[in-house]
Amino acid sequence: MNINSYFQTAVKKCASDVHLVSDKPPFLRIDGDLLPILKEPVISKTELEKMIYAILTPNQKGKFIEERDLDFSYETADGSRFRVNILWEKNSVALVARVITSKLPTMEEIGMPQMAYEMTRSRQGLILVTGPTGCGKSTTLAAMINLINQERVANIVTLEDPIEFIFESDKSLIMQRQLGTDMATFASALKHVLRQDPNVIMVGEMRDLETIAATLTLAETGHLVLATLHTHNAAQTIDRIVDVFPPYQQNQVRMQLSMSLNGVISQQLLPKKDGGRIAAREIMINTPAVANIIRENKIPQIKTAIQTSAEDGMVTLEQDLKRLLKDKLVEKEMVEYYLQTLPKI
Repeated sequence: MNINSYFQTAVKKCASDVHLVSDKPPFLRIDGDLLPILKEPVISKTELEKMIYAILTPNQKGKFIEERDLDFSYETADGSRFRVNILWEKNSVALVARVITSKLPTMEEIGMPQMAYEMTRSRQGLILVTGPTGCGKSTTLAAMINLINQERVANIVTLEDPIEFIFESDKSLIMQRQLGTDMATFASALKHVLRQDPNVIMVGEMRDLETIAATLTLAETGHLVLATLHTHNAAQTIDRIVDVFPPYQQNQVRMQLSMSLNGVISQQLLPKKDGGRIAAREIMINTPAVANIIRENKIPQIKTAIQTSAEDGMVTLEQDLKRLLKDKLVEKEMVEYYLQTLPKI
């Protein structure tokens, strides 16, 4: 058995992830549930190590042995693509692979609200897509880049770890850069990106102070910047960005955000009634009222501002969950579960 067989099974079963751990059967995540492939035997430590090392280059293998973790993209002979993480656990290698669909997502297919179209059509500013791991942030970013590519002439530079969706230039010119092969760090790539004459910059993830600072600066300099964060809602997103900086810089960062932020799209994926999954989204637009809240550090008031600004296209995650329930797209029990787990701020 080789690793491609497990990957092909994942594609056929419409799984989102593949999990391979020694002395256990292979697992697939399907519609959010982690399920074993029952017909497959457990994989021994030796077999799994052999399978994983077979898909690595010598440089990748050396880096993995040294750093004990490795992220990379992988493509099978039939063109199926995967975002792969390999790791060590109990002195054995293990693998988790995210299935990347070959078809680029569209805004319509993933149910993006009209306000998201308007934000994507902006010529400058910062758009943040947030949510927990596995909530479809990469898919949302890809749909937004796809819309820009279809509608206007722009130079789009993406910074990713690793490259997931492959874009073909339509009206836009698209350059995709991968961490480790095309760039040393996100921060260094952002430092030089202005020399590449970009109109749109996509930052796969704002991971550290240097990357966040560079992203904010780019959004102030007449570029449209799309980026992601692992936060659950708009208020938490603002707090996370500001708290990364030392106290003496935080007032300046709040001012930067109040001026350059276009909006925040926070999302969760829920199981649909008829199978598959559907996104519930919170949308915050940086209106003058919201900008004032950010400047004055009154972040707990953001939720109220969103709740009372439906005419501006804003919606809280709670409101969107209730919409999905009203439209009979999700089960009542699932909505109640998510409402109970949402952060209070």
